[in-house]
Amino acid sequence: MEKYVTLKIADGTDMKAYTALPQVAFGKTNPGLILVQEAFGVNHHIRDMADRFAAQGFVVIAPEMYHRTAPPYFEGSYDNFEAVRSHAMALTFENNEADLKAAHRWLCHHELVNPENICSIGYCMGGRISFLANATLPIKAGVSYYSGNIQALAARAPGVSCRHLFFWGGLDKHIGQDQVDTIINAMDEAGKDYVNVKFANADHGFNCDERSSYHEKAAKEAWALTLAFFNNAIA
Repeated sequence: MEKYVTLKIADGTDMKAYTALPQVAFGKTNPGLILVQEAFGVNHHIRDMADRFAAQGFVVIAPEMYHRTAPPYFEGSYDNFEAVRSHAMALTFENNEADLKAAHRWLCHHELVNPENICSIGYCMGGRISFLANATLPIKAGVSYYSGNIQALAARAPGVSCRHLFFWGGLDKHIGQDQVDTIINAMDEAGKDYVNVKFANADHGFNCDERSSYHEKAAKEAWALTLAFFNNAIA
């Protein structure tokens, strides 16, 4: 568990977080990235994504958002959503904000990170929390992959601090077009800058190569666009 750190949260709880560091770094020059888990915890896929971003030069932290209700290093199974439902339902925006602030603070004080160049990204449930990060923290760019229940944060759009990139799957039956429209309309009404991408033939979870819904072409194209989006923001 040498890649994990323990963060103190404002509510008095402790939160484990997986971290990944770039192999090449020169002082406080690297960008930082808050990477937010799916509903299934900071599992192998999320850790793998953290390592992939670290290979691109990011200092990455992936906080365990279930730390108030689940044991450290909790991982759910993609075949058993019921085993993670109670943890997902227990999340609150207030607690999410506290966890995001702790992760952001850790990056700001890291010896390799330029605190002016911190971004966020999240997948599934984490996509919603990444949007919350954009509306809560002074970050440079935010990305959300197939974000369930993101429409609940539509009222936070006026507080968004930077450009946001949204990815959706056209075959995703978990997220209706009404949810997509709600958050995009809120961004328009608030005059915010964003990029909105739908892969017509991809389903929910298309980025995860450990799920049956994995869509290789969409995942590769989304990865390339995500890197370009981040690099433009921190250039």
